[in-house]
Amino acid sequence: MAADILHAVETRRAFADILLDRALQASDLSAADRALATEIVYGTLRWRGRIDWTLGLLTRQPLEDMDVYLRNVLRLTMYQIMFLDRVPAYAAVNEAVELAKRYGGRAAAGLVNAIARSSLRDKDRLANLRLDGHQARRLSVTWSHPEWLVNKWLDYFGGGDIEALLNADNKEPPLVVRANRLKITRDELIGKFTQAGIEAEAATHAPQAIRIRGGASIQKLSGFTEGLFFVQGEASQLVAQLLDPQPGERVWDASAAPGGKATHVAELMGDKGEVVATDISARGIERLRENIARLGIASIRPVVADAAVDLSEALAAPYDRILADLPCTGLGTLRSHPEAKWLKSEADIRRLSQLQKKILERVSAYLKPGGTLVYSTCTLTREENEEVVEDFLRRHKEYTLEDAEELLPAGAEKMTRGKYFMALPHRDDSDGFFAARMRKA
Repeated sequence: MAADILHAVETRRAFADILLDRALQASDLSAADRALATEIVYGTLRWRGRIDWTLGLLTRQPLEDMDVYLRNVLRLTMYQIMFLDRVPAYAAVNEAVELAKRYGGRAAAGLVNAIARSSLRDKDRLANLRLDGHQARRLSVTWSHPEWLVNKWLDYFGGGDIEALLNADNKEPPLVVRANRLKITRDELIGKFTQAGIEAEAATHAPQAIRIRGGASIQKLSGFTEGLFFVQGEASQLVAQLLDPQPGERVWDASAAPGGKATHVAELMGDKGEVVATDISARGIERLRENIARLGIASIRPVVADAAVDLSEALAAPYDRILADLPCTGLGTLRSHPEAKWLKSEADIRRLSQLQKKILERVSAYLKPGGTLVYSTCTLTREENEEVVEDFLRRHKEYTLEDAEELLPAGAEKMTRGKYFMALPHRDDSDGFFAARMRKA
């Protein structure tokens, strides 16, 4: 299962979490084997850079020239050998050889066997090799991030916290849910979880956030079917808090699927007013409708629409507040989506920053005078964050950048960088997020 998923991630640029969820739902694996499959998939993706560097020392053939499936069989095998103490090395190697044999016959099995057993013979030497080269190269291999991204973050954040950030990206993220304040308080939901034997505690930064421990299945959590909560990270929850929507207002979420922020906005408004929730994806809007129904929200109007073009006449009436949480490279979410660091490139950053500027320009035309515009991303690149906002403000003197520290809830006021909201994995134990709140004169 893990080999198939890793192959699909690399060849189809697919999301590992979606593939894994589908595979596990269709399987009859034991709980222990489900946990092992999950560990192998995410662990191999997190440490792929370090693993590939090690494999490069063990094989004469360049890794990029190897068959993709066999390459991923070797990667998952090396992950078990290098990082998992409870999996016997001989078992990992034998399973890899059998996978290779079923896939490519005796020649494939011989190749995998030779490389894997060579890694066992040289395990201690490989573990203690000193990494030469300049800082970015050393950090790239040590913490398993592409070198171009390390260079970009060294420029963006400086060298002081870079290792802590890279290390945090390789940690398993906490499961965080948002209590649906229309139905239950956070304390009441924690009590309900506790009664069901689920370890839960109030999160630090977001007022409705709860951390769940123990790897519980989302759909099986007490209160899921009744719509008592929505799975959403703390940093993501703080974006709606920064928007600060009020009951009775007209609000537009311009890129709303699957609905985390749109439903949160509606909850903060007491489900009074109108939240127009648009997204270019029809499938995404269908997921949004499902979440709206489960949470019992009446004020959201889901619409399939492209925010990069003019709105239809039916949607074009001015808005009190607009949330532009726009498509981005997602490089702040590497704990949950480690494949992103191997699938994204600097070209994606350039392409998406142009799209972000275009959409921000479009949506701003629909804001009322005196209204609030929040621009946000779940990435950590200057080109998609500050540069987009600065470009917008240069061309729109009627907008003023407001200070996020003065607007965030208690417990989150220090999650800032200048006047911007910025959440960092190593500092805040959250996804990396960025947001700017602007006021129109």
